[in-house]
Amino acid sequence: DHHVNYGSGSGLQDRVAFVQTDPGQRDASIRVADLQESDTGTYQCRVKKNTVAVHEVIVTVQGEATPPDPRC
Repeated sequence: DHHVNYGSGSGLQDRVAFVQTDPGQRDASIRVADLQESDTGTYQCRVKKNTVAVHEVIVTVQGEATPPDPRC
């Protein structure tokens, strides 16, 4: 059973997916689409194999998502 839990009102439900089709193959990396400054925060990864391992990652989003239009 592989799933991602989202905080209520986080807006991540439609933007987060596992990178690999089967995260049970030792890679539970996720990809966040349309990254926004409001996504800045502490994220927790919980992996259960024989025991439960918990890791926290602090993500800080900075800068523009797309470059500005070129000017001539």
